[in-house]
Amino acid sequence: MARRVAITGLGIVSPIGIGTEIFWENLIKGKSGISRITQFDTEGFDAKIAGEINDFDPLSVITQRETRRTARFVQFSLAAAQEAIETSGIDLSVFDPFRCGVIIGSGVGCLRSIENAFGKYLQKGPKKITPFLIPMMITNEAAGTVAIRYGCKGINFCTVSACASGAHAVGAAYRAITEGSSDVMICGGAESCITHLGVGGFCSLKALSTRNDDPEKASRPFDRERDGFVMSEGAGILVLEELSSAQKRGAKIYAELSGYGATCDAYHVTAPDPEGTAAAQAMEQAMKQSGISGSEALYINAHGTSTKLNDAMETQAIKKVFGSNAAKVPVSSTKSMTGHMLGAAGAVETIVCAKALKEQVIPPTINYENPDPDCDLDYVPNQARKEELKAALTNSLGFGGHNTSLALKAYK
Repeated sequence: MARRVAITGLGIVSPIGIGTEIFWENLIKGKSGISRITQFDTEGFDAKIAGEINDFDPLSVITQRETRRTARFVQFSLAAAQEAIETSGIDLSVFDPFRCGVIIGSGVGCLRSIENAFGKYLQKGPKKITPFLIPMMITNEAAGTVAIRYGCKGINFCTVSACASGAHAVGAAYRAITEGSSDVMICGGAESCITHLGVGGFCSLKALSTRNDDPEKASRPFDRERDGFVMSEGAGILVLEELSSAQKRGAKIYAELSGYGATCDAYHVTAPDPEGTAAAQAMEQAMKQSGISGSEALYINAHGTSTKLNDAMETQAIKKVFGSNAAKVPVSSTKSMTGHMLGAAGAVETIVCAKALKEQVIPPTINYENPDPDCDLDYVPNQARKEELKAALTNSLGFGGHNTSLALKAYK
């Protein structure tokens, strides 16, 4: 029989708050974290807005010397992991270190390190490339660095599946516990690529919102006037434990992670399959594994990017799964407030679901003003909602057709 998995620790670094409780408070208030980009000069860029984290202090987790050789997304991971460990109250020293693992996803890694190193190369030649370039730019460094910090010698790797990376990391960590190879997993996602190349590349794809004069209104999932997603940065880290172990030590349990579905559209390198068949299958897999029925008191945290194609497709996928009951299922996109945190999004949104189940509150989809006939579900518009919830799903969909759905149950 598969072992059950408890979520006992949460950590967040986000554009609407550093720390889970501040993040949650602002989320429920409907606060937007989107503003004009300050990390570089946006002259000539179509999109000039993002969800930046401007109040992050790396010295809270690393030394001044280490800041010069530790990528920003890794710094975010360390801060979020520190909070997750602290909120879990776990003493990792009493566990077998080979049964404690770390899986942290990232879609891009550190573009800033690549840009800076290439600039120095062009100016002064190859001898001026920092020896820390490779460990700073590769995506697995977040998982490796967190494992070093906490002495976790078990399974350790990085999931790289674009915007599904964080959710895949949580799903893989969940499986490691259910299948018996691990007892404790630190997992999640991190991203920081608000740079010339990061923003410029997505601008070239015509994927970003250009509502530059009204940043807080730019991310508007499911709204008829949506014009693209807003890039953001941050990290979300969770501590997962085998349920009976968490119960034995008297841990605070936010929710039970109970199902994981993963599929692929096999359709297009960037565009989703408009039919939503594979995305629906991922939800069905997660629900079946979790034992959740379509008539449960259920909340769906949508991928909801604020792009024309994604939001319409995800709506269709939800209808395929829930049929005539779909209109009764509350669905919200917290990207309306946080923007799209790319490889971190799925992990952050798993934390949102855990908090929603713990607090029995559904966060809103802000900026929902103009109904779209192709998006006709209950998107919890503009205001949070108190509701009795027994379960939640969170969807993450990535370029390349990657679909992931995680199922959570309220824990009593």
